[in-house]
Amino acid sequence: MVNSGPVAQRITKKLETAFSPQSLSVIDESNQHHGHAGAHPQGESHFRIKITSAAFRGKSRIECHRLVNQVLADELKTRVHALAIEVSPPQP
Repeated sequence: MVNSGPVAQRITKKLETAFSPQSLSVIDESNQHHGHAGAHPQGESHFRIKITSAAFRGKSRIECHRLVNQVLADELKTRVHALAIEVSPPQP
């Protein structure tokens, strides 16, 4: 995990529980969005997630994004303003 703030920790824990990923990076990019709409004064409002999981095998990118968004629905309703998602199944 690149960032260890409380929001990033919650996101990481939820994704690990839901997808048992082979790899996972939760990157706080909030510092790149100061002054933008939705930026939280204390940060942790803009994230990039890179996740590789067998749970994504046979699914379209849109289906995978929906799965991630469902798992993080509470965060997206409250603190997280923007989420960039990079998903992939493990390579054979």
